[in-house]
Amino acid sequence: MAQNMASRRVVLVQILALALAAVMPLLSGGVDIQQVRVLAAKFNVTCVVVFGDSSVDPGNNNYIATPFKGNFLPYGKDFFRGHPTGRFSNGRLATDFIAEALGYTNEIRPFLNKRLRPVDILHGVSFASAASGYDELTANLSHVLPVSKQLEYFREYKMRLRQLIGARKAENIIKNAVAVMSMGTNDFLQNYYLEPIRPKQYTLEEYQNYLASCMSDDVKTMHSLGITRLVVVGVPPLGCMPLVKTLMNQETCVEKYNNFSSSFNSKLQFKLEVARTTLGMKIGYVDAYGIFEDAVNNSKKYGFIEASKGCCGTGTIEYGDTCRGMSTCADASKYVFWDAVHPTER
Repeated sequence: MAQNMASRRVVLVQILALALAAVMPLLSGGVDIQQVRVLAAKFNVTCVVVFGDSSVDPGNNNYIATPFKGNFLPYGKDFFRGHPTGRFSNGRLATDFIAEALGYTNEIRPFLNKRLRPVDILHGVSFASAASGYDELTANLSHVLPVSKQLEYFREYKMRLRQLIGARKAENIIKNAVAVMSMGTNDFLQNYYLEPIRPKQYTLEEYQNYLASCMSDDVKTMHSLGITRLVVVGVPPLGCMPLVKTLMNQETCVEKYNNFSSSFNSKLQFKLEVARTTLGMKIGYVDAYGIFEDAVNNSKKYGFIEASKGCCGTGTIEYGDTCRGMSTCADASKYVFWDAVHPTER
């Protein structure tokens, strides 16, 4: 019996990872979406709830007092109806494609959206906030939502779900939901390497350990709130971001930044393995590092013509507000990066 349960747990972890990997950039068309939907139905996947930073924020920052917003053109130029939503992309985010692949909706709504509909509550929402991170200080420096606040909103979400369909059905939806957590980049690029506070307290490796512990604590809180299925996205190769290459005056990926990205991901995976064992959660991990490294190093294989700079402005330094009103490349689908930090929808 125990062996059978372990086997089912392994299969589900693989399915959760598949559901995310199937719709990550570069893998479009590589997995049969109908198969994903059949598997989701078989394992009673009810909805998607999202925590993180700009990689998965569909517009929560539009509703808070922070300069870190993407609700202006050219962001969103390739989104439905060609308008900005707050997504730091030319179009949709990976989590939008996840929800679509599972058959729920073609765009995940931000929880802070004042026009959130009952159907959005049922199918899942995003609590993510651009410029956030595992370190609470990272979010506080940028005046955005730390994970603790995102989880507070998740508690509010659960209350609204109960009011909508009753306590028993709401608990079942949460138990069978897939939670996605994607962040970590800002902890390094907008905190440790720019602000003086954390470098005085931690060496780089100590800070990595601290962040991994923060992530572990977040997972425990999620578990206490009823989440049993989780997908964590690792950090990408930060040294391949156009902004980092520009600041370091290098034309190729900056090896030092890639090395600490890789080592941090290893620490995350170790903590996730501990969580699987101690909490009994079903946890998948997505190797964003490998996906983006492959895109940059083998861009032609995926139909890209530009992997060294972004589509917005010069593509070397503009992101966020400095991308506002800038001219863009003719076809963003041929670019790995939309701005100097974030990937294109493609």
